[in-house]
Amino acid sequence: METIVQGLKQGLLLILSADPGLFFIVALSLKVSLSAVAIAAFLGIPFGAFLAFSRFPARGLLVTILDTLMGLPPVVVGLVVYLVLSRSGPLGDLGLLFTDRAMIIAQTVLSFPIVCALSLAAVQGADPRAFREALSLGATRYQAVWVVVREARLGIAGAVLAGLGRVVAEVGAVMMVGGNIAGATRVMTTAIVLETSMGNFEQAIGLGMVLIFIALGLNLALSMIKGGRAHRAEGGV
Repeated sequence: METIVQGLKQGLLLILSADPGLFFIVALSLKVSLSAVAIAAFLGIPFGAFLAFSRFPARGLLVTILDTLMGLPPVVVGLVVYLVLSRSGPLGDLGLLFTDRAMIIAQTVLSFPIVCALSLAAVQGADPRAFREALSLGATRYQAVWVVVREARLGIAGAVLAGLGRVVAEVGAVMMVGGNIAGATRVMTTAIVLETSMGNFEQAIGLGMVLIFIALGLNLALSMIKGGRAHRAEGGV
């Protein structure tokens, strides 16, 4: 118990003293995760909207694959990305393995199905009258789709935050493709694993506290979005 108390005190001191090593790790973690989710959103939101408004033979299969990939184990993603980026892999000549870009690729693969599937659900859950009314007012099909996407913006924002929550605390894939290199690819989760194994509980607890604060912030944001959706569903009452 004393070790835990002392670790909490020292971890808090590290945060309050703006320890350069700790904040570099935090900054790199946020850079990797935010970049990955931005790419996933750029690709996943339009694809989710496309699936919501399209009807073709393979649509059901694609939706099933997306739903399955939402629970894909991170170590499997790490293995696949590692094999693709390794020297013997198809993209080995790019020299991306054990860089922050490799970690961004792995986290993009993890977050894409979440952002896409939840965006699909958000668009399908929007008021169907918005699409018909836009068409009746002379809008093109693409303009009408955009109207519905705007109607579903709170749900889509929730999808993006859910994708971020998935990857910001991820450890397996980023350790496999990033290598946990100090000053280069060491992020919060991999640093916590390393520092704990070395007995440096102060650094591990300090990073753990930052990670908890980030997770708390994401959950609060999701709660606000859900509250906004409920308020709109009640007609602003």
